[in-house]
Amino acid sequence: MSTTKNRLNTLLDKIISWWCFFSITGKIAVTTLIIIVLMGVFAPHLSSFPHDASSGPPLNPPGGEHFLGTDELGVDLWAMITYGARVSIMVGLGTALLAGLGGGIIGIVAGYKGGWFDKIIMRIIDVMIALPDLPAMIVIAGFFGSSLTTIILVLSLFSWSRPARIARAQALSLKEQPYLKMASFYGGSTPYLLYKHFVPELFPILSVSMIRLASRAIVTEASLAFIGLGDPTSRSWGLILNHALNFSGIYFTPYWMWWLLYPWIALTLLVVSLALLGRDLEKIADPRMQ
Repeated sequence: MSTTKNRLNTLLDKIISWWCFFSITGKIAVTTLIIIVLMGVFAPHLSSFPHDASSGPPLNPPGGEHFLGTDELGVDLWAMITYGARVSIMVGLGTALLAGLGGGIIGIVAGYKGGWFDKIIMRIIDVMIALPDLPAMIVIAGFFGSSLTTIILVLSLFSWSRPARIARAQALSLKEQPYLKMASFYGGSTPYLLYKHFVPELFPILSVSMIRLASRAIVTEASLAFIGLGDPTSRSWGLILNHALNFSGIYFTPYWMWWLLYPWIALTLLVVSLALLGRDLEKIADPRMQ
């Protein structure tokens, strides 16, 4: 019990120390991200209307029960935005874990082991970086379907190479440290060294890459949904924009003032907050940038 309490106190102290390092814009970004995450998690409880069925007059302006208005089918826009936050969180978090953390571990192993494994991984990384990712994503998403799982896997497939390259470069210098050489000399296995030394040491740098990947994945998912290759059942923010812009005369009516504007604001807030958070985390990970 006391051990668990000590760990919680240590974690709380680290969170407080990191919070002190954040700039004012970084703190605003973290607060905005927390609000968006809570909005996605508690989406079913934040709206009394369904996100996938008509609940009022079509194209109802903001006000009354539908305080953000409705779309052309009478679906509540606030309900769609809250569920859209859930989609963006799933895409960003899934891609960050698979591509950011997974790619980072691959790069660390390649840098530490060296030899033929390192050469193969580096050639694969070179090929993945050279590929035009967005056209390839469009082709693969169109061929394999537009489910949310497929989109996360496709985004991860085209995003792991950059954090792997960064992690490999850091691992090459880290493995020359005396304490790591001693740990390896006394029988420390590769999984042990990864878990105890490499990943904890390089996690601040990997976290910056993960934040950037999450932002890029959210924008790419919105782009795929915007051109009609997103999951049609997800009600993501990109899909809302797609439906709004496909409505005849959207720019010649006042409908854009809520149907187009609110999901765009939500998407912009999320992406800008991730960018500001990534900038502050990069300064924390590399004090030379202060």
